[in-house]
Amino acid sequence: MRAALLTAVAVSFLAASGCPGSGKGGASANPTTEDDKTLYALGLSIGQSVKVFNLTESEISMVERGLEDQVLHKTPAVELKDYGPKIGALARARSSKAAEAEKQKGGEYAAKMEKEAGAQKLPSGVIYIEQKAGEGEAPTATSHVKVNYRGTLVDGTEFDSSYKRGAPAEFALNGVVRCWTEGMQKMKPGGKAKLVCPPDTAYGDRGAPPNVPGGATLTFEVELLEATAAPAPPPMPPPGANAPGAPPGAPPGAAPGQPGMKAPPPPGGMAGKPPPPPAPPKPDEKPVSK
Repeated sequence: MRAALLTAVAVSFLAASGCPGSGKGGASANPTTEDDKTLYALGLSIGQSVKVFNLTESEISMVERGLEDQVLHKTPAVELKDYGPKIGALARARSSKAAEAEKQKGGEYAAKMEKEAGAQKLPSGVIYIEQKAGEGEAPTATSHVKVNYRGTLVDGTEFDSSYKRGAPAEFALNGVVRCWTEGMQKMKPGGKAKLVCPPDTAYGDRGAPPNVPGGATLTFEVELLEATAAPAPPPMPPPGANAPGAPPGAPPGAAPGQPGMKAPPPPGGMAGKPPPPPAPPKPDEKPVSK
């Protein structure tokens, strides 16, 4: 992935900087042809990809120098084999610093929103502000809901909207970020509310690139259109019986599309042979919020 990104950056740089073959007089030239505009869009895409570094203008100049030296086969100022492995560490450090700054802004914003009329702060830190009361049964954590919503950052930047897509969203309430799972259980169909979501109830320190930075506090204006109970799971077949839909003659326990599947071999691959030692456990990874 990193090699592909560096290649794309080099191509973009060649197109924009006036290097041989670019046909342009400099980076300040505006895109005119379709190829120019596409290459400019490539630059925008690359810019999104490296947002994690939070580069200053002087740092961008240093990146450009490295690109130029590499593309034009000049003698590099540093060895890539020595400093290339440090790129990931720099990205993590910059990302962590940016997330802490976002948390600071988000905390100040949440404290302000907590003082709004009718605001309720849930134990998780989610702030629920009812805008319009609904009627009927409130959803539970396992309900299937249909909603319209608009999501914004603390500065008012909109990062997501079902209204703009022209269609409501539908999902199981326990399959989304915790802020929604908790906050929407206080709503009833036809109601509208504002949910202020601290980062640990939304997308956490990772954020949701490229539109939601790490550590961001989010605000969702939600309209609950429908809430229905989760469908009951299909009944389990009795011991020794085939699963529903298995073809006739399939062995007991066969699933659809698996006629004649044999039982797995004994551990170790051969009868009487002791099983291999278990593989060492992999480090746990924090699940990504949906």
